[in-house]
Amino acid sequence: MEPKDHLILALDVSNRQEALRLVELLRHEIGIFKIGWQLFMAEGPQLLSDLVANLGAGRIFLDVKIYDISNTLKGALRNIVPGVALVTIHNNLGDGGLTAILAEIGSGFKVMAVTLLTSLAGQDLRTLGYTSEYADDPSQLVLLQAKLAQSAGCHGVICSGREVSAVKKTCGEDFLVVCPGIRPAWSVVAGDDQKRVVTPAEAMKNGADYIVVGRPIRTAKDPVDAARRVAAEIAEGLLQ
Repeated sequence: MEPKDHLILALDVSNRQEALRLVELLRHEIGIFKIGWQLFMAEGPQLLSDLVANLGAGRIFLDVKIYDISNTLKGALRNIVPGVALVTIHNNLGDGGLTAILAEIGSGFKVMAVTLLTSLAGQDLRTLGYTSEYADDPSQLVLLQAKLAQSAGCHGVICSGREVSAVKKTCGEDFLVVCPGIRPAWSVVAGDDQKRVVTPAEAMKNGADYIVVGRPIRTAKDPVDAARRVAAEIAEGLLQ
């Protein structure tokens, strides 16, 4: 893989035209394009089909963090648009719930379990009722979620770059890790809602397979230049 192949761009825009503009502008600079709730709710599954037809299979990440009772989730996963590479799902489905779901779906895409949102930190976890073991050290919660996800049959997890090294050590190098909450040292994001952040180089050095970058590229004056700068940082991290 080239450094740019490890880079996922978050297409957090509200309409098809802007999404297609960014895809066309950055198709040779970005490995995978991520579709989250904002764009998915605006344009629906048809945009996924159109992007797969445009870019080819394996370059779309559907990040809608699917979460419901097992029977509903099975139906949703069976209807994922062909050609999508990665799909996120919540991990906390109870004993055996996720295992049963994954046993019945096809293998056309990789299922990535969400461990802990990168916008959450210690006090947030206390408010949500987590014990001090997890609130004081969120990496312990991420590791617990990663082990549960691997046991259930997930292909990998979503976690911050701070925890990826521990996840790889626990679950093995073949267990995929995608890291959001990435902030290049040169970027400034107004009103940033991310808390557990790292740079692209730090995430790759720690063992990330992919990193997700949104605003530092998407809102840059020159998105192509920004994407190339991130790819250079990825290359630096891979060499460390």
